[in-house]
Amino acid sequence: MALAAAGVSETEEAVYRHLVTTDRATADDVAKRTGIDPAEVRRVLGALAAKGMVSHTDVLPRQFRATPPDVALMPRLKQNADALDLARSEAAGLLQLYRDTMRRRDASELIEVITGAEALRLHLRQIQAGVQEEMLWFCKAQYVAMPSGSNDAEFEALGRGVRYRVLYEKAFFDDAGAVDNVVAGVRAGETARAVPHLPLRLAVADRAIAVCPLVPGGPHGSPDEPTAALVRDSNLLAALIALFERYWEDAVPLDVDGSGSVAGTDGVGGSDGLTPVDRRLLALLVTGVTDKAVATQLGLSRRTVQRRIQRLMELAGAATRMQLAWQAARRGWL
Repeated sequence: MALAAAGVSETEEAVYRHLVTTDRATADDVAKRTGIDPAEVRRVLGALAAKGMVSHTDVLPRQFRATPPDVALMPRLKQNADALDLARSEAAGLLQLYRDTMRRRDASELIEVITGAEALRLHLRQIQAGVQEEMLWFCKAQYVAMPSGSNDAEFEALGRGVRYRVLYEKAFFDDAGAVDNVVAGVRAGETARAVPHLPLRLAVADRAIAVCPLVPGGPHGSPDEPTAALVRDSNLLAALIALFERYWEDAVPLDVDGSGSVAGTDGVGGSDGLTPVDRRLLALLVTGVTDKAVATQLGLSRRTVQRRIQRLMELAGAATRMQLAWQAARRGWL
């Protein structure tokens, strides 16, 4: 659901994508081409029209055509960005309200302070050992207590059927081996998404307890030992979960194809002229990874990466990288 961030459902996206590739079509034409039930197609077309994503003729049978993506989608994405700003403001307000409340009562039962990298690692392992249903993670660049790829507790929990939803900020992929570690997690069952930036580090188990570092520290922070908070059921925990969900809505889904790691190798191009490296490059580009990080992950020079991107833009008829991302999604290159 690449357009979920714009408030578009999976079926709505399928119908809109079809209309983007054709001049105009009736509801029956769309149903025939997409394999979607005609009654459902009519409902979806009505919903898309209400969202300003399609228009139609008044003469029966009505002919539908797609509104240009920049007109149909960009205003909706801006609305979501405004909603994200509001969520941040609300979270800050809730945090202040929580602090005011805690001044009037004993907070020892709700917040526990953890000091030291080893103690933080122990608590992260313990809450994962006890989690029953779901773990939520904010993974920022540069570790504090647990290096990327060292969280064996995740694989044990995934093996028990625990759901992992993990958000990575794009700077996370700058470290060598980071993409391979994410690939291993996704293949084990992790659901991963990427965002340009995350505001803090966070781990939440079963929506009942969270670990949230309070001050910098650890191997890549300040010289001091890291200090974190263990937060139990409270308004603060609810605000942290709401913050996670808001970032999750706007994040780019990450997926792993069957070819695995293709770093540094040129495969045979398919009928669309793309090699496995091209597809890996496009996936990283859409995620928001920098050219430098893409070059590191693919084992190429930055100049080679830029040349490949230019070739892909020419192949897609795109004038900008944003247009390339849109064309790649539309053509099924991702």
